[in-house]
Amino acid sequence: MPKRTSKKQPSDVNLLASSIVRAATEQKPAADAIPKKNPAAVILGRLGGLKGGKARAKSLTPRERSKIARRAAQIRWKKAGS
Repeated sequence: MPKRTSKKQPSDVNLLASSIVRAATEQKPAADAIPKKNPAAVILGRLGGLKGGKARAKSLTPRERSKIARRAAQIRWKKAGS
């Protein structure tokens, strides 16, 4: 009897089909098929992410911040109720 896995199946139909075929044929994905991250791009993205929230908060008016916060709270409460 096969062992159960705790991994969720991909929601994309193509990825699901690919994983089924890979499991059936027991093929490992090719190493060159996995995209490599550009280290310089990773560093730049992290720098932008670190200052993004503070920079956005400075540029917003108090009224805009309140509107965004109110909308976020409504979405959170809607999720909690369902």
